[in-house]
Amino acid sequence: MKFFDKLALPFCFIPALLAFSSPAAAEELRIGATPVPHAEILEFVKPALEKQGITLDIKIFTDYVQPNLQVAQKKLDANFFQHQPYLDEFNKSRGTTLSSVTGVHIEPFGAYSKKIKKLDALAEGMMVAIPNDATNGGRALLLLAAHGLIKLKDGAAITATVRDIVSNPKKLRFREIEAATLPRALGQVDLALINTNYALEAGLNPISDALIIEGAQSPYVNILVARSDKAASEALKKLAATLTSPETRKFIENRYKGAILPVF
Repeated sequence: MKFFDKLALPFCFIPALLAFSSPAAAEELRIGATPVPHAEILEFVKPALEKQGITLDIKIFTDYVQPNLQVAQKKLDANFFQHQPYLDEFNKSRGTTLSSVTGVHIEPFGAYSKKIKKLDALAEGMMVAIPNDATNGGRALLLLAAHGLIKLKDGAAITATVRDIVSNPKKLRFREIEAATLPRALGQVDLALINTNYALEAGLNPISDALIIEGAQSPYVNILVARSDKAASEALKKLAATLTSPETRKFIENRYKGAILPVF
């Protein structure tokens, strides 16, 4: 063997050795989320997940339908924007099999107005806007019923509609509007019941601006959601653990000052 052949021989193993010793590529999770607070919380946990070999690709949505459809269609691995009653209704109506991975926080639902300062000032015949999806519309009506503005028929629950109103002393008129557009419609109605994520995006403070608001006992916990066949994956387990870590709890408490309540 020539000298140069002998010299070159060991070097032929270097690429293979480098390939063998290089770290494994990070696993990517594609997560759909509404901007506030869900995407903000996901951005916060991103660095911690990168240390665990997981890269988050956060896709922003401004509606409540596409994030679920895209998970079901395998365009996304998971989403973070909804509560369990909404997910249950979505699975039932769309024939999907999406599952909760973990609960993260509560967004107390509130009623807002640009025309009145107190709920007592809500006069006869005034217009009230509520979300037009089944569960959040029902949630709005339940909140109004809890404050004595309307009465719902016996057994009316989260899927209650305006047809379930059996007593309306102030003859309030109801307008059903897509949840995302409710803040923009605030000046066109007398009272609007708005999901906290959309209220925060619009610069409303649920603690100081809402005329009425759900308490901390609200059962509508916002959840991380995935397809049933993906929910138990190691990557999603790591994401769930990071979303419910002491560090994330502190972030939620410090950033949202009670407008968003961690449940872990």
